Amino acid sequence: MTFFESLIVLMGVATLLLQVARRLCLPYPSMLAAAGVAVAAIPGAPSIPITPETALALFIAPILIDAAYDFPLGAARKLLVPLIVYAVIAVLVTAVLVALLGVWMVGLPLAAALTLGAIVAPPDAAAATAVLSNLPVSRRVEAVLKGESLFNDATALLLFTAAVTIQSRGGLDGATALQLGLAVPGGILLGIALGLLIRRLTPFVENTVGGTLSQFVYAFATWLIAERLHLSAVLATVASAMTIAASIDERDSPRMRVHSFAVWTTVVFLLNVLAFLLMGMQARTIFSAMNSAQLHRAAGFAAAVVVAVILARLVIALVYRLYAVARHRRRGGLAPVLPAESFLIGWTGMRGLVTLATSFALPANFPERDMIVLVAFAVVLATLIIQGATLGPLIRWFGLNREDEAHEELEQARVALAEAALVRLEKETGDAADALRLSYREARDAARSPQTHKPYAHRNGLAVAVVLAERRRLDELRAEHVVGPDAYLALQEDLDWKQLAVTGDEDRRIDES
Repeated sequence: MTFFESLIVLMGVATLLLQVARRLCLPYPSMLAAAGVAVAAIPGAPSIPITPETALALFIAPILIDAAYDFPLGAARKLLVPLIVYAVIAVLVTAVLVALLGVWMVGLPLAAALTLGAIVAPPDAAAATAVLSNLPVSRRVEAVLKGESLFNDATALLLFTAAVTIQSRGGLDGATALQLGLAVPGGILLGIALGLLIRRLTPFVENTVGGTLSQFVYAFATWLIAERLHLSAVLATVASAMTIAASIDERDSPRMRVHSFAVWTTVVFLLNVLAFLLMGMQARTIFSAMNSAQLHRAAGFAAAVVVAVILARLVIALVYRLYAVARHRRRGGLAPVLPAESFLIGWTGMRGLVTLATSFALPANFPERDMIVLVAFAVVLATLIIQGATLGPLIRWFGLNREDEAHEELEQARVALAEAALVRLEKETGDAADALRLSYREARDAARSPQTHKPYAHRNGLAVAVVLAERRRLDELRAEHVVGPDAYLALQEDLDWKQLAVTGDEDRRIDES
């Protein structure tokens, strides 16, 4: 079976598993990773290796761009302390704990043990984004988890680079220390500069398919340029996306925004699906590299590391909440999250592609390389399956479902938008202004009381019926050769926008999986 044929088969399997995951209310990363292991165990199954450098650029860069673009700077400033705790302190504490286990249980050299700690310490951005996409948690919990996932990889990759350098060279020389010291500020500055440059170039490609393509070119180029300059590729990518998002104003093309959003949603989802499925398929490569005695020795150590990384994050989450409660009592300000929400944050620590890719990036002569790769894989698989599959039940058990809050937030925002439109129309006269005023008043009143404002719902129902009548007539005109293909597509798009404008949220949303 060729690579292309294998890829098509895998995509077919993934599509089937996504539907199973949706119907069983399971996060799809857990399902796909487990399925990848099952596929790898089938005799004659294709072997699709993951090149670490390619994997990080291909799978991580677009996901970071997509997540960072939607993560406002205001939220980062507001949640600065918890982001530092989870993206820096938690990663370092977990890495040190795993390193101590490595030295104590299997006699790893300290630098090699710290390398393993850096590999398994960071929860994965792709896993967090994918799992949280369909779970109704509070906005602050989601912001902490998504914000953390943007920055923890930078901490882990810098620690990984330092530990590997120390192990391979027997120490950390001045040039390498300087390089690592410049990686963080240099990556941020590079990202800001590239973000400003892309923002200047955007008007030249606006409202073109090439404009959307250029967004992917810039995403991958930012990562690769940062890597070439030995700067933090994670921070460069995140900083560039945040810079672009912060400079957006109302003059930007809505057509380009809608098109880009649709394309990015599909591509990022596809990359997530492939990443988790391919991740599971690495099982054959990992297990075939070790004999039975080595596997037995590594199994106990892997189990201990899995328990350690899960418990470390839980303890850090609960300890941080105690600190947040004490700080709130002294200074006031932002109230701490609920105890159950702290537990949920601690439990949402799935590892993913960064952990697996960095383990494969170890030099061939690295001490206990095969065991480190096996442990990394065990941590990824265990956290994806154990933690990922139990997040939904935990949310329901703790009563943390926030769908009603999200709906209320949406309706309040719609009221505010409608009132802004009415203020703009106050001094306008004429039939057109009167019609617009009536439309916005109806929208505002329906948002204020959606259960009792029946006229607005009735009007929208009539609007949908009218659009459907137009669609039938348009199909007749095409069948009679009154309109050609280009005119048909243009008119069909007009009708799509009309129908979407008067349908409910559930009809406009395209669910993942």
